Amino acid sequence: MNVLLFGATGMVGQGVLRECLLDADVTGVLAVVRQPSGRRHPKLRELMHADFYDYSAIESELTGFDACLFCLGVSSAGMPAERYRRITCDLTLAAATTVARLNPAMTFIYVSGMGTDNTGRARTGWGRVKGETENALLRLPFRAAYMFRPGLIVPLDGIKSKTLWYRVFYIATGPVLPWLAKAIPSLVTTTAQVGRAMLAVAKHGAPNPILENSDINRI
Repeated sequence: MNVLLFGATGMVGQGVLRECLLDADVTGVLAVVRQPSGRRHPKLRELMHADFYDYSAIESELTGFDACLFCLGVSSAGMPAERYRRITCDLTLAAATTVARLNPAMTFIYVSGMGTDNTGRARTGWGRVKGETENALLRLPFRAAYMFRPGLIVPLDGIKSKTLWYRVFYIATGPVLPWLAKAIPSLVTTTAQVGRAMLAVAKHGAPNPILENSDINRI
């Protein structure tokens, strides 16, 4: 399986990349990045690209993939609504629309989040924006598309968040997080579990296009 990865330098993306490199069924990974991830591996190739809203200059590099694992995302905390929409919805669809046209037989997997509501009735603005993004992705002409909605994600294997307050939270709660991941599988998962679940779904599919935290852990 040839994998296209977005978000390889973020906390979730680091975990997904690690699982891709460990998986014997993954023959190669192309990570589209703004800056190098620092990882070196025979399976991994990084493609530096500055404009994540326009891929016309690198389209020739984005063909021949079996799966796209999209792990880019930002927190809505303290961010103006329109900027959050542009980063969350517009940026995601710019990439997804391009790769759908170039790889119609691809499986696309998007890391959304617990609390997302694609009915338009979410109480939070971020939940509505994520829901709109999910709906738009499910309409694209992929072979299959799946929306992952993890809850609290525990970073493993030395992985750290790039967001300062996330790092502070993980340091403060570090001793109890592994226990929570086992005790509350409906709310808590890990970077490793998310990565392995994404690969399993890319290979074998899933009964439903929307996968909540408990589904991710079960897979």
